[in-house]
Amino acid sequence: MSRDEADRTLARLRDERERISTALLELETHQGYQLLEGAALEGETRRVQSDVRSGMASLWVLFDLYGRALGAAEDLRTRHSRPGQAQLTELTRLLAGPSVELPVTEVPLERRTLLSVPSGERLTLRAAVERMNPLYEEVAQAVAALDTVWSALLSRLAEVEAERRAARELLDSLGGVEPELDRLSADLDAVAALVRGDPMALAREGRADTGRLDAIRTGLAEVRRGLEEAERVRDGFAGRLRGIAAVLDLLRGTEAEARRVRDEVLAKIASPVLPDLPATSASLADRLAAVGHPGQGAAARGIGWNDLAARVADLEQAANGALEQARGTVGVIRGLLDRREELRGRLEAYRVKAARLGHAEDAELARIYDQARELLWTSPCDLREATVTLSGYQQAINARAKGTER
Repeated sequence: MSRDEADRTLARLRDERERISTALLELETHQGYQLLEGAALEGETRRVQSDVRSGMASLWVLFDLYGRALGAAEDLRTRHSRPGQAQLTELTRLLAGPSVELPVTEVPLERRTLLSVPSGERLTLRAAVERMNPLYEEVAQAVAALDTVWSALLSRLAEVEAERRAARELLDSLGGVEPELDRLSADLDAVAALVRGDPMALAREGRADTGRLDAIRTGLAEVRRGLEEAERVRDGFAGRLRGIAAVLDLLRGTEAEARRVRDEVLAKIASPVLPDLPATSASLADRLAAVGHPGQGAAARGIGWNDLAARVADLEQAANGALEQARGTVGVIRGLLDRREELRGRLEAYRVKAARLGHAEDAELARIYDQARELLWTSPCDLREATVTLSGYQQAINARAKGTER
């Protein structure tokens, strides 16, 4: 090299050394690398940790040897402001020749021979960089892949653990026990140990598999909602019980009405087909009386507001359902009386129609009318026969109406 060529090469290599140093330092400060450095790992993640550490160690050794060779060239150029041929020849060797000598431990096994073992392999500065490039890419890819998986898992784990803490705090304030929370907590502890000790065991195609954590979070959210309901029960316990008692009062009244209407139907309608009478108010009242308030020692017995919440919610649902069913039964029973009233109204309407058509004195129509009226105003009323007779009356009137039109 000429002096100018040597100076240009030195400037380029100084810049290259600075960029390599920056890249290595940035890799070491990367979040994924930092996660690996301080962790006690197992399984697949431990293998990744070992490979990354080995790769980084080799990179720093190569970079150090690279830096020494370049430093020797810089020292030589500094000592000789006007280098002669001998100095330029040495600069050329340092900058472009095999000036980087690797220790034996850094020589790949496949490059060794029995005779080469005592001394290391010699590389040019360019070859040293080419040797570092794939090592760097391999380490960087491993760190990036680990960071992607681990960060996603740790983030989701933090969310699930926050969900558990919220549920635990609620349970502590309510007292009692929650077996489902205990089961989910045990599952979470097992998955958390895996996330922190071997996250790559939960990797699928380079992505974090959060399925187990998601399932636990769903379960914990459900438990928390149940505990929040228990908290609402506690805060409005007396009011909730008064509300249930009010529904039971309505239910008792509806059941009494069903009995009264049923007796009326049996007296006024012949051979009615009736549904069973509702009779659940007494048993529901017993359940309401059995709903207690957590007293002293309740938590020790496993009885807390979360247990009462379930009991109160079930009782509310049962009471409202029974009231709705009882009202429906009353409607069905009363429908038979309503049907009789409907038939009575239709009979009178047909009589008016016959008179309007000029058949008020029609003996046959009068006979059918009297027969239908007797059926509908006699107790018990045969609704089926009355319906048939009324239909005949209607048909007779319609037949006469058509004859008039002709």
